[in-house]
Amino acid sequence: MTGIEKTGTAKTGTAKTGIEKATVGAPVATGEGLDARLVVERGSFRLDVALTAAPGDVVALLGPNGAGKTTALRALAGLVPLTGGHLRLDGAELDGTRPEARPVGVVFQDYLLFPHLSALDNVAFGPRCQGAGKAEARARAAEWLERMGLAEHASARPRRLSGGQAQRVALARALATRPRLLLLDEPLAALDARTRLDVRARLRHHLAEFEAVAVLVTHDPLDAMVLADHLVVVEDGRVVQEGTPSDIARHPRTDYIAHLVGLNLYQGEAEGHTVRVDGGAGITTAEDLTGPVFVAFPPSAVTLHRDRPTGSSARNLWRCEVTGLETHGDQIRAALTGELPLVADLTTVAAAELDLRPGATVWATLKATQTHAYPA
Repeated sequence: MTGIEKTGTAKTGTAKTGIEKATVGAPVATGEGLDARLVVERGSFRLDVALTAAPGDVVALLGPNGAGKTTALRALAGLVPLTGGHLRLDGAELDGTRPEARPVGVVFQDYLLFPHLSALDNVAFGPRCQGAGKAEARARAAEWLERMGLAEHASARPRRLSGGQAQRVALARALATRPRLLLLDEPLAALDARTRLDVRARLRHHLAEFEAVAVLVTHDPLDAMVLADHLVVVEDGRVVQEGTPSDIARHPRTDYIAHLVGLNLYQGEAEGHTVRVDGGAGITTAEDLTGPVFVAFPPSAVTLHRDRPTGSSARNLWRCEVTGLETHGDQIRAALTGELPLVADLTTVAAAELDLRPGATVWATLKATQTHAYPA
């Protein structure tokens, strides 16, 4: 991550971003990290999520609205009591510990900076709450603002800061308390697209240097893939899949995850190179498997034809009907139903040449080598 390698539980190296690593607030990664099972019951909703992470790890919680991500984050912060389970950080039990007494820093989605305080005093607020004197707290805050590239904005109040600058002040405020657990709740959601690119890169740099545990909640798969070492996907209050970003992207196990990473996903029974999916359609795959499997392939791998193609080398051919069209980046995404419901991406020129429109009949082809089958 940003030129910094991981060795064991610590991160070593030098970030090649022109920002030198500060000595303040840089805890040594000698603890045991995070070991939690978060059980929270609220009415008919039950959250039951296990999280473990070593010092230096960045864990991203992903999931649809209402899945329980924010509840999990609030439970880690002590803002929501646990109904069951446990919460240990560096070997110490935190359940029952007051939020303000926990070695936890939080960056909220809307940053929640104090509007009447300068950037410097916003950052100094945390150390002051921990008992540091005013001079010591302001000195530590000044070092963190310099580390974030905000030294010249120390006297500015939040309303004079851009979205990216406010995000960095909020991060500095959280890190100035020397937390052993850093919680980030949709930290880039309030930024416009251009600012988001720059702030994501800066945040990646700072998380790479952070030697305690960080937990990130986000709806954005790119934020998760870029910033996190480990992804935990939560649906309906429980973990449905976890792993490295590359593993999650290559082996989705639910429709939500497949949509998140932009893949068509099916579950079925494999017999050799043929997978019979629910509904009866068959998919020819490159892998030779037997038993329950998932099959995934990207929309860009699908080729559409107005007439049944002849002489095609593609092993898969399905008759479909167009149910919808939408702009997807610089391409057109077609939603199809029929023998095999799927989505296909094509250029605007190709869509025009095919005269695609809802209700049109098309033939979809897919090469076996562009599928990926794996055990369910």
